[in-house]
Amino acid sequence: MAQQHRSPWQIMWAKLRGNRTAMVGLAVLGVLYLGALFAGFISPYSDTHQFREDNWHPPQIGQLHLWDDEGTFRGPFVYAQNRVDDFLAEYEEDRSTVVEIDFFVRGDKYELFGLFETDLHLFGAADPDRALFLFGSDRYGRDVFTRIMYGSRISLSVGIIGILISMTLGMLIGGVAGYFGGRVDFVLMRLVEVILAVPGLYMILTVRQAFGQDMSSTQSYFIMVLVLAFIGWAGNARVIRGMVLSIKENEYVTAAEALGLPRLRIIARHILPNTLSFVIVTATLAVPYYILGEVALSFIGVGIQEPDASWGNMLREAQNVRYLTDYSWVVTPGFFIFFAVMAFNFLGDGLRDAADPRSLE
Repeated sequence: MAQQHRSPWQIMWAKLRGNRTAMVGLAVLGVLYLGALFAGFISPYSDTHQFREDNWHPPQIGQLHLWDDEGTFRGPFVYAQNRVDDFLAEYEEDRSTVVEIDFFVRGDKYELFGLFETDLHLFGAADPDRALFLFGSDRYGRDVFTRIMYGSRISLSVGIIGILISMTLGMLIGGVAGYFGGRVDFVLMRLVEVILAVPGLYMILTVRQAFGQDMSSTQSYFIMVLVLAFIGWAGNARVIRGMVLSIKENEYVTAAEALGLPRLRIIARHILPNTLSFVIVTATLAVPYYILGEVALSFIGVGIQEPDASWGNMLREAQNVRYLTDYSWVVTPGFFIFFAVMAFNFLGDGLRDAADPRSLE
Protein backbone atom coordinates (compact mmCIF):
# COMPACT_ATOMS: atom_id res chain seq x y z
CA MET A 1 0.00 0.00 0.00
CA ALA A 2 1.42 3.36 -0.99
CA GLN A 3 2.28 5.66 1.89
CA GLN A 4 -0.17 8.51 2.19
CA HIS A 5 1.42 11.86 1.46
CA ARG A 6 1.25 14.31 4.34
CA SER A 7 1.88 18.03 4.30
CA PRO A 8 4.53 19.56 6.59
CA TRP A 9 1.74 20.96 8.79
CA GLN A 10 0.18 17.51 9.18
CA ILE A 11 3.56 16.05 10.11
CA MET A 12 4.09 18.85 12.62
CA TRP A 13 0.67 18.26 14.18
CA ALA A 14 1.32 14.52 14.41
CA LYS A 15 4.58 15.15 16.24
CA LEU A 16 2.91 17.63 18.57
CA ARG A 17 0.14 15.20 19.46
CA GLY A 18 2.77 12.68 20.47
CA ASN A 19 4.24 15.13 22.99
CA ARG A 20 2.16 14.69 26.15
CA THR A 21 3.67 17.68 27.92
CA ALA A 22 2.83 19.98 25.03
CA MET A 23 -0.73 18.64 24.83
CA VAL A 24 -1.19 19.21 28.56
CA GLY A 25 -0.03 22.79 28.04
CA LEU A 26 -2.46 23.19 25.14
CA ALA A 27 -5.33 21.83 27.26
CA VAL A 28 -4.52 24.15 30.17
CA LEU A 29 -4.41 27.15 27.84
CA GLY A 30 -7.71 26.10 26.31
CA VAL A 31 -9.35 26.04 29.76
CA LEU A 32 -7.83 29.39 30.75
CA TYR A 33 -8.88 31.17 27.56
CA LEU A 34 -12.38 29.68 27.67
CA GLY A 35 -12.62 30.92 31.25
CA ALA A 36 -11.58 34.39 30.11
CA LEU A 37 -14.06 34.34 27.22
CA PHE A 38 -16.98 33.29 29.43
CA ALA A 39 -15.82 35.09 32.59
CA GLY A 40 -19.16 36.80 33.20
CA PHE A 41 -21.08 33.53 32.90
CA ILE A 42 -18.68 31.40 34.98
CA SER A 43 -18.31 33.97 37.76
CA PRO A 44 -21.11 34.11 40.35
CA TYR A 45 -20.86 37.91 40.68
CA SER A 46 -19.58 40.96 38.87
CA ASP A 47 -15.94 41.90 39.46
CA THR A 48 -16.95 45.04 41.38
CA HIS A 49 -19.65 43.45 43.57
CA GLN A 50 -18.78 44.08 47.23
CA PHE A 51 -19.94 42.22 50.33
CA ARG A 52 -18.73 44.77 52.86
CA GLU A 53 -19.61 42.61 55.86
CA ASP A 54 -17.60 39.69 54.44
CA ASN A 55 -14.20 41.20 53.70
CA TRP A 56 -11.28 38.77 54.04
CA HIS A 57 -13.66 35.83 54.02
CA PRO A 58 -11.63 32.57 53.88
CA PRO A 59 -11.83 30.32 50.79
CA GLN A 60 -14.66 27.78 50.72
CA ILE A 61 -13.50 25.60 47.84
CA GLY A 62 -12.00 23.12 50.30
CA GLN A 63 -15.26 22.98 52.28
CA LEU A 64 -17.62 21.82 49.54
CA HIS A 65 -19.96 19.03 50.67
CA LEU A 66 -22.54 16.75 49.08
CA TRP A 67 -23.86 15.07 52.24
CA ASP A 68 -24.72 16.82 55.51
CA ASP A 69 -23.73 15.63 59.00
CA GLU A 70 -26.73 13.30 59.13
CA GLY A 71 -25.69 11.56 55.91
CA THR A 72 -28.45 13.12 53.79
CA PHE A 73 -27.49 13.95 50.21
CA ARG A 74 -28.14 17.64 49.57
CA GLY A 75 -26.10 18.32 46.45
CA PRO A 76 -23.19 20.77 46.52
CA PHE A 77 -23.23 23.12 49.51
CA VAL A 78 -21.00 24.79 52.07
CA TYR A 79 -21.62 25.62 55.69
CA ALA A 80 -21.98 29.28 56.53
CA GLN A 81 -19.05 31.19 57.99
CA ASN A 82 -19.91 33.66 60.75
CA ARG A 83 -17.62 36.55 61.56
CA VAL A 84 -16.36 36.42 65.16
CA ASP A 85 -13.75 39.20 65.13
CA ASP A 86 -14.31 42.34 63.08
CA PHE A 87 -10.82 43.76 63.63
CA LEU A 88 -8.90 40.63 62.65
CA ALA A 89 -11.58 39.43 60.19
CA GLU A 90 -11.80 35.99 61.78
CA TYR A 91 -14.57 33.54 60.87
CA GLU A 92 -15.83 30.29 62.29
CA GLU A 93 -17.92 27.63 60.59
CA ASP A 94 -21.63 27.46 61.47
CA ARG A 95 -22.68 23.88 60.75
CA SER A 96 -26.29 24.69 61.58
CA THR A 97 -26.60 26.91 58.50
CA VAL A 98 -26.26 25.42 55.03
CA VAL A 99 -25.51 27.53 51.95
CA GLU A 100 -26.71 25.50 49.00
CA ILE A 101 -25.13 25.96 45.57
CA ASP A 102 -27.39 26.11 42.55
CA PHE A 103 -26.51 26.07 38.87
CA PHE A 104 -27.68 28.50 36.18
CA VAL A 105 -28.74 31.14 38.68
CA ARG A 106 -29.70 34.76 38.15
CA GLY A 107 -27.48 37.49 39.54
CA ASP A 108 -25.45 40.53 38.49
CA LYS A 109 -25.86 41.67 34.92
CA TYR A 110 -22.97 41.45 32.44
CA GLU A 111 -22.40 41.61 28.70
CA LEU A 112 -21.70 38.29 27.01
CA PHE A 113 -19.09 38.75 24.25
CA GLY A 114 -19.87 42.45 24.48
CA LEU A 115 -22.97 41.86 22.36
CA PHE A 116 -25.93 41.35 24.65
CA GLU A 117 -26.74 41.74 28.33
CA THR A 118 -27.74 38.86 30.57
CA ASP A 119 -27.75 37.96 34.26
CA LEU A 120 -27.38 34.17 33.96
CA HIS A 121 -24.45 32.65 35.88
CA LEU A 122 -23.13 29.11 35.88
CA PHE A 123 -23.43 28.72 39.64
CA GLY A 124 -24.05 30.70 42.81
CA ALA A 125 -25.57 30.58 46.26
CA ALA A 126 -29.22 29.50 46.25
CA ASP A 127 -29.97 32.09 48.95
CA PRO A 128 -29.30 35.56 47.48
CA ASP A 129 -28.66 36.87 51.00
CA ARG A 130 -25.68 34.53 51.35
CA ALA A 131 -22.36 34.90 49.55
CA LEU A 132 -20.18 32.17 48.07
CA PHE A 133 -16.41 32.67 48.10
CA LEU A 134 -14.63 29.72 46.51
CA PHE A 135 -11.24 31.45 46.62
CA GLY A 136 -12.10 33.81 49.48
CA SER A 137 -12.72 37.56 49.39
CA ASP A 138 -10.42 40.58 49.38
CA ARG A 139 -10.31 43.55 51.74
CA TYR A 140 -13.31 45.13 50.01
CA GLY A 141 -15.41 41.97 50.22
CA ARG A 142 -15.08 41.17 46.51
CA ASP A 143 -15.04 37.55 45.37
CA VAL A 144 -11.47 36.55 44.46
CA PHE A 145 -12.62 33.79 42.09
CA THR A 146 -14.74 36.28 40.16
CA ARG A 147 -11.92 38.79 39.91
CA ILE A 148 -9.49 36.13 38.72
CA MET A 149 -11.90 35.20 35.94
CA TYR A 150 -12.35 38.83 34.91
CA GLY A 151 -8.65 39.54 35.37
CA SER A 152 -7.75 36.74 32.98
CA ARG A 153 -9.30 38.77 30.18
CA ILE A 154 -6.64 41.44 30.68
CA SER A 155 -3.64 39.30 31.54
CA LEU A 156 -4.17 36.67 28.84
CA SER A 157 -5.28 38.99 26.04
CA VAL A 158 -2.18 41.18 26.50
CA GLY A 159 -0.04 38.27 25.34
CA ILE A 160 -2.12 37.41 22.28
CA ILE A 161 -2.62 40.97 21.03
CA GLY A 162 0.96 41.98 21.81
CA ILE A 163 2.48 39.02 20.00
CA LEU A 164 0.25 39.53 16.94
CA ILE A 165 1.45 43.11 16.62
CA SER A 166 5.13 42.36 17.25
CA MET A 167 5.23 39.31 14.98
CA THR A 168 3.50 41.16 12.15
CA LEU A 169 5.99 44.03 12.40
CA GLY A 170 8.91 41.62 12.70
CA MET A 171 7.87 39.64 9.64
CA LEU A 172 7.27 42.69 7.47
CA ILE A 173 10.41 44.60 8.43
CA GLY A 174 12.62 41.50 8.53
CA GLY A 175 11.22 40.32 5.19
CA VAL A 176 11.77 43.66 3.47
CA ALA A 177 15.28 44.03 4.89
CA GLY A 178 16.34 40.53 3.89
CA TYR A 179 14.85 40.63 0.41
CA PHE A 180 15.92 44.10 -0.74
CA GLY A 181 19.28 44.16 1.03
CA GLY A 182 21.66 47.08 0.45
CA ARG A 183 20.73 50.43 1.94
CA VAL A 184 17.24 49.27 2.92
CA ASP A 185 18.75 46.42 4.92
CA PHE A 186 21.34 48.71 6.51
CA VAL A 187 18.80 51.32 7.64
CA LEU A 188 16.29 48.81 8.97
CA MET A 189 18.88 46.77 10.88
CA ARG A 190 20.30 49.92 12.50
CA LEU A 191 16.74 50.73 13.60
CA VAL A 192 16.46 47.22 15.04
CA GLU A 193 19.68 47.70 17.00
CA VAL A 194 18.39 50.98 18.44
CA ILE A 195 15.14 49.31 19.57
CA LEU A 196 17.04 46.41 21.13
CA ALA A 197 19.17 48.86 23.10
CA VAL A 198 16.13 50.47 24.77
CA PRO A 199 15.27 48.97 28.21
CA GLY A 200 11.63 47.92 27.93
CA LEU A 201 10.59 48.60 31.53
CA TYR A 202 12.06 52.11 31.53
CA MET A 203 10.36 52.90 28.25
CA ILE A 204 6.97 51.84 29.56
CA LEU A 205 7.45 53.85 32.75
CA THR A 206 8.46 56.89 30.70
CA VAL A 207 5.47 56.63 28.38
CA ARG A 208 3.15 56.01 31.32
CA GLN A 209 4.48 59.09 33.13
CA ALA A 210 4.19 61.21 30.00
CA PHE A 211 0.45 60.54 29.80
CA GLY A 212 -0.13 61.43 33.47
CA GLN A 213 -1.49 59.51 36.43
CA ASP A 214 -5.19 59.96 35.71
CA MET A 215 -5.32 57.44 32.88
CA SER A 216 -8.11 54.90 32.74
CA SER A 217 -7.41 51.18 32.80
CA THR A 218 -8.37 50.95 29.12
CA GLN A 219 -5.80 53.58 28.18
CA SER A 220 -3.16 51.89 30.35
CA TYR A 221 -3.96 48.57 28.71
CA PHE A 222 -3.42 49.84 25.17
CA ILE A 223 -0.24 51.67 26.11
CA MET A 224 1.19 48.50 27.69
CA VAL A 225 0.31 46.39 24.67
CA LEU A 226 1.72 48.86 22.16
CA VAL A 227 4.96 49.48 24.04
CA LEU A 228 5.57 45.79 24.73
CA ALA A 229 4.88 44.99 21.07
CA PHE A 230 7.07 47.87 19.89
CA ILE A 231 9.98 46.51 21.92
CA GLY A 232 9.39 42.87 21.02
CA TRP A 233 9.36 43.05 17.22
CA ALA A 234 13.03 43.95 16.78
CA GLY A 235 14.53 40.61 17.78
CA ASN A 236 12.06 38.74 15.57
CA ALA A 237 12.84 40.99 12.61
CA ARG A 238 16.54 40.23 12.84
CA VAL A 239 15.99 36.46 12.85
CA ILE A 240 13.45 36.59 10.00
CA ARG A 241 15.84 38.74 7.96
CA GLY A 242 18.42 35.97 8.21
CA MET A 243 15.88 33.38 7.10
CA VAL A 244 14.78 35.53 4.15
CA LEU A 245 18.39 35.93 2.98
CA SER A 246 18.49 32.16 2.55
CA ILE A 247 14.95 31.66 1.22
CA LYS A 248 15.22 34.29 -1.54
CA GLU A 249 17.91 32.22 -3.25
CA ASN A 250 15.46 29.35 -3.89
CA GLU A 251 14.35 28.58 -7.43
CA TYR A 252 10.66 29.35 -6.89
CA VAL A 253 11.57 32.90 -5.80
CA THR A 254 13.76 33.33 -8.87
CA ALA A 255 10.92 32.06 -11.05
CA ALA A 256 8.49 34.53 -9.50
CA GLU A 257 10.92 37.36 -10.18
CA ALA A 258 11.32 36.19 -13.79
CA LEU A 259 7.56 36.35 -14.24
CA GLY A 260 7.66 40.00 -13.24
CA LEU A 261 5.63 39.71 -10.04
CA PRO A 262 5.76 42.77 -7.75
CA ARG A 263 8.46 42.48 -5.11
CA LEU A 264 6.11 43.03 -2.19
CA ARG A 265 3.87 40.26 -3.50
CA ILE A 266 6.85 37.92 -3.74
CA ILE A 267 7.71 38.71 -0.12
CA ALA A 268 4.14 38.23 1.11
CA ARG A 269 3.17 35.19 -0.99
CA HIS A 270 6.38 33.23 -1.52
CA ILE A 271 8.92 34.13 1.17
CA LEU A 272 7.22 35.00 4.46
CA PRO A 273 4.93 31.91 4.47
CA ASN A 274 8.09 29.79 4.65
CA THR A 275 8.99 31.45 7.97
CA LEU A 276 5.66 30.58 9.63
CA SER A 277 6.97 27.55 11.50
CA PHE A 278 9.57 29.74 13.20
CA VAL A 279 7.03 32.50 13.80
CA ILE A 280 4.51 30.17 15.45
CA VAL A 281 7.10 28.60 17.75
CA THR A 282 8.64 31.94 18.68
CA ALA A 283 5.24 33.53 19.28
CA THR A 284 4.21 30.74 21.64
CA LEU A 285 7.43 31.05 23.62
CA ALA A 286 7.20 34.87 23.70
CA VAL A 287 3.61 35.20 24.97
CA PRO A 288 4.66 34.64 28.63
CA TYR A 289 6.92 37.70 28.31
CA TYR A 290 3.87 39.87 27.61
CA ILE A 291 1.81 38.27 30.37
CA LEU A 292 4.58 38.77 32.91
CA GLY A 293 5.11 42.30 31.62
CA GLU A 294 1.49 43.20 32.36
CA VAL A 295 1.67 41.47 35.75
CA ALA A 296 4.84 43.32 36.73
CA LEU A 297 3.54 46.73 35.64
CA SER A 298 0.17 46.29 37.36
CA PHE A 299 1.94 44.94 40.44
CA ILE A 300 3.99 48.13 40.81
CA GLY A 301 0.94 50.30 40.14
CA VAL A 302 1.54 51.62 36.62
CA GLY A 303 -0.68 49.16 34.76
CA ILE A 304 -4.34 48.28 35.19
CA GLN A 305 -5.91 50.33 37.95
CA GLU A 306 -8.61 49.54 40.51
CA PRO A 307 -11.48 48.74 40.43
CA ASP A 308 -10.70 46.87 37.18
CA ALA A 309 -9.15 43.46 37.77
CA SER A 310 -5.99 41.93 36.38
CA TRP A 311 -3.80 39.21 37.84
CA GLY A 312 -1.06 41.77 38.38
CA ASN A 313 -2.98 44.34 40.38
CA MET A 314 -4.67 41.60 42.42
CA LEU A 315 -1.21 40.48 43.55
CA ARG A 316 -0.51 43.96 44.92
CA GLU A 317 -2.28 42.88 48.10
CA ALA A 318 0.62 40.48 48.71
CA GLN A 319 2.94 43.47 49.21
CA ASN A 320 1.41 43.90 52.66
CA VAL A 321 3.11 41.48 55.03
CA ARG A 322 0.07 41.24 57.31
CA TYR A 323 -2.24 40.41 54.42
CA LEU A 324 0.23 37.82 53.15
CA THR A 325 0.51 36.24 56.60
CA ASP A 326 -3.11 36.33 57.75
CA TYR A 327 -4.91 36.07 54.41
CA SER A 328 -2.67 33.83 52.35
CA TRP A 329 -5.24 33.46 49.55
CA VAL A 330 -4.13 36.87 48.22
CA VAL A 331 -1.45 34.95 46.28
CA THR A 332 -4.06 32.87 44.41
CA PRO A 333 -3.65 34.90 41.18
CA GLY A 334 0.01 33.93 41.26
CA PHE A 335 -0.90 30.28 40.74
CA PHE A 336 -2.88 31.17 37.62
CA ILE A 337 0.06 33.21 36.33
CA PHE A 338 2.32 30.23 36.96
CA PHE A 339 -0.02 27.79 35.19
CA ALA A 340 -0.43 30.10 32.16
CA VAL A 341 3.30 30.77 31.77
CA MET A 342 4.27 27.11 32.21
CA ALA A 343 1.54 25.99 29.79
CA PHE A 344 2.88 28.37 27.11
CA ASN A 345 6.41 27.15 27.75
CA PHE A 346 5.37 23.49 27.49
CA LEU A 347 3.45 24.16 24.28
CA GLY A 348 6.28 26.25 22.85
CA ASP A 349 8.86 23.55 23.56
CA GLY A 350 6.60 20.97 21.94
CA LEU A 351 6.10 23.14 18.85
CA ARG A 352 9.83 23.73 18.59
CA ASP A 353 10.48 19.98 18.63
CA ALA A 354 7.66 19.32 16.18
CA ALA A 355 8.92 21.97 13.76
CA ASP A 356 12.45 20.56 13.80
CA PRO A 357 12.84 18.45 10.62
CA ARG A 358 15.63 16.46 12.29
CA SER A 359 13.33 15.18 15.04
CA LEU A 360 11.81 11.72 14.68
CA GLU A 361 8.05 11.25 14.45
